[in-house]
Amino acid sequence: MTDTVLRPIGGPAAWQGETLLAERDWIRLIGDAATAEIDAALAQVKRRGIDWRDLAKEDFPLPTLSGQLAAIAEELESGRGVVKLTGFPVGRYGEQDLRTLYFGIGCHLGTPVHQNGSRGLMRDICDKGGTRVESSEALRWHNDRTDVVGLLCVRKAQAGGISRIVSAVAIHDAMQARRPDLLAAMYRDFYRSTIGDEVGGEQPYYPLPIFALRDGYFTSHFSNTYIEQAQQRFPEVPRLTGAQKEALDMLGDLAEELCFEMPLEPGDLQLLNNHVIYHGRTAFTDDAGSSQDRLLYRLWLSMPNSRPLPESHRVLWGSVEAGAIRGGFGVSPT
Repeated sequence: MTDTVLRPIGGPAAWQGETLLAERDWIRLIGDAATAEIDAALAQVKRRGIDWRDLAKEDFPLPTLSGQLAAIAEELESGRGVVKLTGFPVGRYGEQDLRTLYFGIGCHLGTPVHQNGSRGLMRDICDKGGTRVESSEALRWHNDRTDVVGLLCVRKAQAGGISRIVSAVAIHDAMQARRPDLLAAMYRDFYRSTIGDEVGGEQPYYPLPIFALRDGYFTSHFSNTYIEQAQQRFPEVPRLTGAQKEALDMLGDLAEELCFEMPLEPGDLQLLNNHVIYHGRTAFTDDAGSSQDRLLYRLWLSMPNSRPLPESHRVLWGSVEAGAIRGGFGVSPT
């Protein structure tokens, strides 16, 4: 069991949907000067013939914008945990140029890491006729196995596909105020299946609490899908207690109460700290004939200013020290 706090955590990451709506300084506009810097860096990369997958920070110089991106990285770690950059002129770039500039910006924020095994360093989020993220279905509340997830909107759906976010810190504090007994249950181990997108060592399941602390730093990792899979597929996994089941239900109810819905327009880049923010989306309908077929490019970023994690999280993250390269699927647990 990890360190437990049964008092409010508070701080800027404990926002609620209504306050995020009122406080709009978390939205940053990409202006003409920044766009000019990006275009100059893109031209340099093309002259040198560097593939976007091989880019490093120094290959994509952003003399002024880099300072703004450093401030955004700090806001993601120590502030609200959410930033939206808006105004990227995505329509004027071809696919490879758009991937190059997005990856180059990502290198200034952190270190891009591999996603979901064979899916590489940048994943297309769209309806591929599959399940969950590769479908047009709604996605339940969850967070990803990386410090920061970036979603760049290239095209939006004809209808739906609204991004939904909620503060795990706000959920924690609301649970503390209303049902501290259930909050205590969230600091106990919930077994998760490794089948699908996650890994967790040699066994097909692993234990991990939903809320955890180390040295005063909060982190949360949550996906009901993997908890349900472990319960359904592995009879040797300890069954959820009544308190754990009730706590999961309360988490879901509080997420709906405290969440913020964020429509993403083409040119919007959403950045989320996965240690403090859960995300999901509404179902959507595409119309490819009118170029209204939802497409987002996803980056997973390991952040140089990331928080330390409890030792129990090594099974999921590979490394638990502050600022370490971790998360994603290019890092094996040690």
